[in-house]
Amino acid sequence: MHLYNDITLLPVFRNAVITIGTFDGVHEGHSRIISQLINEAELVKGTPVVITFYPHPKQVVGQYKKPVFVLNTQEEKYRLLESKGIDHIVCVPFTKTFAEQPPETYIKDFIVEKFHPHTIIIGYDHRFGRNREGDYKLLEDAAHTYQYKVKEIPEYILKSSIISSTKIREALLTGEIDIANEFLGYAYTLSGKVTEGKKLGRTLGYPTANMAIHHPSKLIPAKGIYAVMVKTEAVPGRFKGMMSIGTNPTVDGKVQTLEVNIFDFDADIYNTDIEVSFIKKLRNEEKFNSLQELVVQMKLDKIDTLNILKEYNK
Repeated sequence: MHLYNDITLLPVFRNAVITIGTFDGVHEGHSRIISQLINEAELVKGTPVVITFYPHPKQVVGQYKKPVFVLNTQEEKYRLLESKGIDHIVCVPFTKTFAEQPPETYIKDFIVEKFHPHTIIIGYDHRFGRNREGDYKLLEDAAHTYQYKVKEIPEYILKSSIISSTKIREALLTGEIDIANEFLGYAYTLSGKVTEGKKLGRTLGYPTANMAIHHPSKLIPAKGIYAVMVKTEAVPGRFKGMMSIGTNPTVDGKVQTLEVNIFDFDADIYNTDIEVSFIKKLRNEEKFNSLQELVVQMKLDKIDTLNILKEYNK
């Protein structure tokens, strides 16, 4: 994979076939765009190029009272795009200055000057430039002047899948992991560092790894207990486990924590990296009358988790 972070140092792409977007989640809807991008490039013996942005445009120009959380870190996004057959990814620094370009300038100075595209492929609702004034029609009007082709993926194709990054975020925030994973086409993941905790789980017979996520903008699913698969940098393989996201109300916890109990695992992984893949939500977070009641429920949670994860091997 070739990753370009400086748009002043781009190579000359042979018959570049480009698409542009945030691609947050690199979900099944995005896969349709990427498939057409690769197919079009093959037809003209060209180079498929994905152009994306950092940070997420809504974090720069959106009028939002709440923070905008993302489905993928940049590294995750790049890996997913590469897995779908993309060898050339251009990451454009997204700034207010960049966002405020007149759309005509965006076409001339950015798309044409930097990429010299043979073909541009965009979704039906793609917008660009100042106040998002640019659209497919403007690209089409400029196509003759700049000698490129532009192809639009129509609404009925993209909307037939009713998939969007917004819908995936909503599913994760309500604990609907099944829906989120179906839309993504893969299991949603969180990555982070294992940190010291209160070690309460160890005294209950269910030692947990406390996780501090690497990227504060990464979306954390709803509070609850989840069946998960775990990878660590310390021990090869994938392990089954159950994760708790919440405040530990049984012991009057106040701060949200992410804790994962890894089954059949006893290695020391403090201060190492860990990746958790969410498979299914088991239940909501609950406050129990005693630690004994909590232990009884954790035993049931483990049984449910093992049943859910039967098909997953290390």
